[in-house]
Amino acid sequence: MHTLLILIAGVAFLSIVLEDVIHVNKAKTTLFFGTLSWLLIFLFPEAGQTQETILEKLDENLLEIASLWLFLMAAMTFVAFLNHQGLIETLIYKVLPRRVGERKLMFMVAGFAFLFSSLSDNITATLVSIALVLSLRMEARKTLRFAVMVVFAVNSGGVALITGDVTTLMIFMADKVAIEDLLFLSLPALVSVMLLAALLARPLKGEVEIIPTERRDDRVGKVIAAIFLSTIIGTIILNVVAGVPPVLTFLFGLSIMFLIGRIGYKDDERESLLDYIRVIEYDTLLFFLGILLLVGMLKEIGVLHSLVGVYDMLPTTGANYVMGLLSSLVDNVPLTAALLKADIIMTHGQWLSLTYSVGVGGSLLVIGSAAGIVAMSKVEAVTFGSFARYSFYLLIAFTVGFIGSLVIGSLLH
Repeated sequence: MHTLLILIAGVAFLSIVLEDVIHVNKAKTTLFFGTLSWLLIFLFPEAGQTQETILEKLDENLLEIASLWLFLMAAMTFVAFLNHQGLIETLIYKVLPRRVGERKLMFMVAGFAFLFSSLSDNITATLVSIALVLSLRMEARKTLRFAVMVVFAVNSGGVALITGDVTTLMIFMADKVAIEDLLFLSLPALVSVMLLAALLARPLKGEVEIIPTERRDDRVGKVIAAIFLSTIIGTIILNVVAGVPPVLTFLFGLSIMFLIGRIGYKDDERESLLDYIRVIEYDTLLFFLGILLLVGMLKEIGVLHSLVGVYDMLPTTGANYVMGLLSSLVDNVPLTAALLKADIIMTHGQWLSLTYSVGVGGSLLVIGSAAGIVAMSKVEAVTFGSFARYSFYLLIAFTVGFIGSLVIGSLLH
């Protein structure tokens, strides 16, 4: 049964890779194989497994998925409203010059995505950064380059603070790294982002003309934008100070958005903020559901835990690098959890390099991180195949950042 379940997971990932060939939406295939795998676990349980224990495992996985779904729904609703109101474009117009070279723009987008993801979660940072890129209305092949840059920059920025990446928070909570170590880790992470920006910007020669569009003066929209920003900041503070789950803070912020909208638009038939929930991309949510069901299945049958055996075959530094490569195929949260539970003996410097590796390694493939999946759902030009064309550039930047993390680790410890 283990072999069959692993085969199902392999076919599911293959269906994502071949989406452009088989012309079947990846949300449909992953949802099918994800639910099928758990049905088989119930119908053909392992020896010693009861329905109660299997149900308990499924409930645990569904709780994680539901938290992500609700968080995504809240964040995407905020962003959908801000996009419709043109508030994100307005912000861009105020920051960027009227005309800017595409090469310079690449570095500006990279810096924005890196910084913003350090302050917020990766999903929100990707949604906002991709909205920024799409608002510039460049041709598809150039938009693809910028989307690749956003995915890598978001993952790199998030890895250096416990507020930016779940795996960084997990390793920190296990007392493997300290806050000051992570702050220094942002240096090689930023260097690798700028290196990738230089590589991706090389063929770009044109200029982007930023033409402001007329927008009505919407005071309520500005208030809701302030609520969105306050929700992000509140999420960070409440999570660090009181351990409040980000999903709870974002749902609270969303409720305030609805109430403000009801009061502000009560005499205006043009706006019903609940409508924005209906226009978010449920393909993305269904894709997440299918992927996380598959990863949860692999975790429950022990496949992820067996990956820890890499540390028995390779030196610790080499194994940490390989973990980064594996995180482009396997969700880095259960992968990190398996490493922490295995009680692998490493120095603080080596834990720091692992933090970088599992946090950024998912950028190598579009399915390797939440940022990549969000980008693939938002940008038509981003597919598994089109993103993979830049995997060599991504690997170079990732390797440079990993080496930098080793240097920082050796200097600090």
